Amino acid sequence: MRHRLGLTAVLGLVLLAAGCGKPGGVDGDLTNGWGAMAPASGFEPNTGACHNANFSPVGPRGTYEEVDCAAKHRTETVYVGTYESPAADADVPPADGSAGAKAAYSVCDQKTTTFAGGPWRNARLWIGVTRPTEAAWNGGARWYRCEVLELNSVEDDGGLVQREGSLRNVLATGASDLMLTCYAIQLDGNGAIATMPAVSCAAKHNGEFAGVWYAKDLDYPKDDATWAKFHDGCRELIADYVGVPKDADLQYRTGVVSLPGGADVWALGDRGVRCYLWLDGVELTSTVKGKGVKSLPVQYK
Repeated sequence: MRHRLGLTAVLGLVLLAAGCGKPGGVDGDLTNGWGAMAPASGFEPNTGACHNANFSPVGPRGTYEEVDCAAKHRTETVYVGTYESPAADADVPPADGSAGAKAAYSVCDQKTTTFAGGPWRNARLWIGVTRPTEAAWNGGARWYRCEVLELNSVEDDGGLVQREGSLRNVLATGASDLMLTCYAIQLDGNGAIATMPAVSCAAKHNGEFAGVWYAKDLDYPKDDATWAKFHDGCRELIADYVGVPKDADLQYRTGVVSLPGGADVWALGDRGVRCYLWLDGVELTSTVKGKGVKSLPVQYK
């Protein structure tokens, strides 16, 4: 046994010395001809993409699907941003109402106006922010999506519209049918507003959208005293819109509808309040924008 093992070892040395271990064209170095591998990267959504899924504040990779914006869809991504420190350094995505969530919403507010070609609050639009799942966050994801969608009404608790076509630059000319215009305000039996369907300003109406007032340093309205401050702010904006004096008679010229966003977006820093003039018992058939005191006379009764 000892002699056979020795013979085998000698034969192995002879084969190696003869160069029989490497076929022709092989140098034995397995890595010197390979390019460097790209670093691993996680999933990120795309700006300008449309989606048939309903809006969600959390966006799992498994449910992400893009569709052609020319086809029916529910939401559109106007911008994809990145959370910054200190939010980006946290172990979990920013919670609703947190500083990181407010910062992302503020960016989405501005980016939506740029994308749509005009202030989105002047139209039947709603925005939201979608963040990664906790699992994706743990894997390094720090993106957020700015989503915009069309509503059939922003006054009467309107529902989502499955639209066809992108919202990019849709407000640029001011002629879009998405723009807020005039309304036929109707009261309930207690004298409160029951509904305010949109109508053409050439049709009979008693309400008109005048613009957006920003309620800085005010709490979300929950009592008459806070609502009064909102109405005062909107009434002054209406005075500028129509071209009437901001004096003691202003309260007798027009009623007012003040419409902030919901408490959820208020917690994210949204202070935009849509303002509407309202003339109870009066029927208009044209806009009163810029028409002065004759279009909005003092009503003493």
